[in-house]
Amino acid sequence: MNRSVLKSWEAMLAVALVLELVVLGLINPAFLNIENLLFSTSDFVHVIICAVGLTLVIMTGGMDISGVSIMGLCSIVLGLGFVAGVPIWAGVGLALLVGLGAGAFNGSVIARTDVNPLVITLAMLFFYAGVATGLPTLLDMMGFAVAGAGGFEAYQYEGITGLPKSFTWIGTGALGWVPVPLILTLVIAAAATFAMHRTRFGRFLKLIGVSAEVARFTGVPVTRTLVTVYALNGLACAVAGLVLTAYFTSARSDLGAEALLNIITAVVLGGSSIYGGQGSVLGTFLAGLVLGYLRQGLLALGVSSDVVPVIVGGLLIGSVALRIGTGALAARRANRAAYEAERAAVGGNG
Repeated sequence: MNRSVLKSWEAMLAVALVLELVVLGLINPAFLNIENLLFSTSDFVHVIICAVGLTLVIMTGGMDISGVSIMGLCSIVLGLGFVAGVPIWAGVGLALLVGLGAGAFNGSVIARTDVNPLVITLAMLFFYAGVATGLPTLLDMMGFAVAGAGGFEAYQYEGITGLPKSFTWIGTGALGWVPVPLILTLVIAAAATFAMHRTRFGRFLKLIGVSAEVARFTGVPVTRTLVTVYALNGLACAVAGLVLTAYFTSARSDLGAEALLNIITAVVLGGSSIYGGQGSVLGTFLAGLVLGYLRQGLLALGVSSDVVPVIVGGLLIGSVALRIGTGALAARRANRAAYEAERAAVGGNG
């Protein structure tokens, strides 16, 4: 699909978002309150943040489904550090490093083996989730001290609360009418857009997605680029995990575990090709808003939470079918234009 089609797809997403809000607003006028619309994004911006990171990965023709476990791992690392007496912002830095390192490890394995990235990150999905759940017990076994008679194990399945307001502000605070989580999401999306379209790194991602072997022969540092993009995805998931922790004012090892379907749907619905070489951060951002508001609207209308994933899946199927049809129509028009140009050239020569 060429860039003009991609742009039109982003425009279609923008129109779909507006229509969705209008319809939901007609059904429930309270839904169209601007302040409510802005603050309701705090319920799902973690999905958009992870989806932006995954968009960069999918540009290379790769995949990373371990991000939901990285969210929980970074959340519990922050919480355990806090109860152990680590200053909260040092804990934030440690959690971000854990996310960055987890992503870099994924990228290192993927870049140096021929195993499908989906298989590798599926394994890491379970591995990071297991580490997040077992980390409190592991710290106890290693002899680390913590306030309270129960030791770290007391926090294995319980949320760690009491986080300072200076930290929870990033999940619950606002600058005027704009919530801080949405501001962070916009900054991350803008940075990813700049990296994708204005830097050599972004060009490397597209070249690798088209053909990693050709990219390597043309001098692209394929291994380093793959490690970097997976590390950035891990960092994005760490940020999402911390935002979610601050929003719920509780650190848990399972935070964000249910977000995988929505993350992948936002990326694909946003216009990225799972075959690589094509992606749109703006499309991902818009698709994340469409999905987030759709889920909220359906739940507000009394639709069962068990039915919502079915509707989201149907939306994904419909969007893929529409993209295929749009691409086929564009290709047909291009072929027709080329045919007419050739006929004109032959007629002129005659």
